[in-house]
Parts: sequence; C-alpha cells; structure tokens
Amino acid sequence: MNRAALLVLADGRFPAGGHAHSGGAEPAVAAGRIRDAESLEDFCRGRLHTAGLVAAALAAAAAAGYDPLALDRAADARTPVAALRDTARKLGRQMMRVARATWPSAELHALATARPRGAHQPVVLGVAARSAGLEPLDAAYAAVYETVSGPATATVRLLSLDPFDATTVLARLVPALDRVAEAATATARRVAEEGTDVLPAASAPLLDISAQQHATRPARLFAS
Repeated sequence: MNRAALLVLADGRFPAGGHAHSGGAEPAVAAGRIRDAESLEDFCRGRLHTAGLVAAALAAAAAAGYDPLALDRAADARTPVAALRDTARKLGRQMMRVARATWPSAELHALATARPRGAHQPVVLGVAARSAGLEPLDAAYAAVYETVSGPATATVRLLSLDPFDATTVLARLVPALDRVAEAATATARRVAEEGTDVLPAASAPLLDISAQQHATRPARLFAS
C-alpha cells in the first residue's frame, strides 16, 4: 500500500476538474443560504451527510474491487437530477483521464472502454484509488474531503470569505469526516454479500433542485 498516494489524489491541485465546480455552493450563495463561515459550515455538514456519504460508499466499494459498472448503475439510481448526473459523469471522465496518466491499470482501462462518456466520479475515484494501491477507507476519505473542500474553496471566491475562516470550517468538520468515511467503508464491505442495494441513498432535495436550476442560469461562475 502506498498511503502517500492519497495526498496526491485528494490534493485540490490534482487536475480532475473539481476547481470548476462549487458543489452546490454557488446557488446556495445566490439564494442567501450561505452568507458567512457559520452558514458555510451548516451547508457543508448537510452535504457531507447526504451526497458525501453516498459518494464515499461508492468510492470505497469501487476501491474494494466490486464491479464498477454495477456501482455506476447504483450511482445513477441515487442521482435523480439530470444536471447532477451530467456533472458526475463529466467529472468522472476528467478523473479518468488524469488517473490513467498517473496510475495506469487494466481496471481503469476497462471502465474507460465501457463508459467512454464517463462513469460517475466517485466510482472512477474508487478505481483510481485501487490502481494507486490505496485502501477502500482511503477512497472514502478522498470522497468526503472533496465533498466539503469544494464548497469551502468556492465560497472564498463567491463571497470573498477569508480563507482562514474557510479552513477553520474544514477543521471543525474533521470529526464528522472521520465518522462518515468509516461508516461508508463499513457499508461498502457488505456489497459482496448483499449487493449494491445496501449502499446508502441519502437524499438532499434542496441540493437537487438548486443544481437543476443552476444548470439553466445564463451567467454563472461555476459549472455546478
């Protein structure tokens, strides 16, 4: 196991396209739901326990070697909004490009061949983690960190929030990140015997609605 690869995979400068997406923060700022560091923390905490939990479980299951195509179908079923499905696949396609260049493997090649227009990003993330020699828990950590770091970074740009305040928010979320990553990994281990239905399907209707509305806005800073 090459644990240091996790630092590369979770680095915000890893060219997987995440910098162009706000994780729902832009529409939340526009609607007044994110106004300052305190409301950013509330937003991130809610996102972590819904979209973050689902993404972490998918990534952990993929890193454990479960069928990525079955996991991709499970991701589709857990993403009811077209805008978010499109975003997940675009990010998955970009993640695939950089992962194949960084940690080439037969598994990444097979998934890219089967899903030329992109698999869901958490699934690709999990296969990339596996190709890098990481464990399912590592993939879950990368997924949950991305779930909150994206909105935090975007809010710095959207509100001119002090970066120190945004980083403090992330630090306060650390215990919750631990719990969600561990819970997601524990659930992922059950896929072998119980199938993908055992994976969490936590929903965030307001995130879904705002994502679909954001996709139709003529002027926006972030793609999602």
